[in-house]
Amino acid sequence: MGISASYGLAFAKAQLAAGQRLPRKGTVFLSVNDRDKRHVGSVGKELAALGFRLLATRGTAAALQGAGIEAEAVFKVNEGRPNIVDLVKTGKIDLVINTPLGRESFYDEKSIRRAAIRYNIPCITTLAAAHAAARGIAAMLEQGIEVAALQDLHRGQMAASGSAAQGD
Repeated sequence: MGISASYGLAFAKAQLAAGQRLPRKGTVFLSVNDRDKRHVGSVGKELAALGFRLLATRGTAAALQGAGIEAEAVFKVNEGRPNIVDLVKTGKIDLVINTPLGRESFYDEKSIRRAAIRYNIPCITTLAAAHAAARGIAAMLEQGIEVAALQDLHRGQMAASGSAAQGD
């Protein structure tokens, strides 16, 4: 669970609580299904604006480039080497955004997620979560991240509602 005044920071805290630390810089790998290709430009733009280098599968790279965003194409698992799993294993990827769909993507998706988990790389599987992650990274860069115990938040809430009741 992540609690914050901003949605992005709350998402970043929730990821942290789940053991996934969103990166503040580095390289993002994107591979989205055909249905998501027309929307991937906006998340690519957000990540590029934050200073991330974008790597993508051939089709996703073309969609990003079509939206005016610089992205370098990399091999899928079955297309040759070095491929995306090789890049994850060698520490060259800081965040994975992969929205698979259907049987064709099952093998790649399984290999990518397995490598991301093994090497502790955050792996986002929907565009909605990718946007939330970008907002979270931006919030962390702007505000930093503070953690408070749930009891402290509750105490603050109770104190605020008590002073509001006295003001009536």
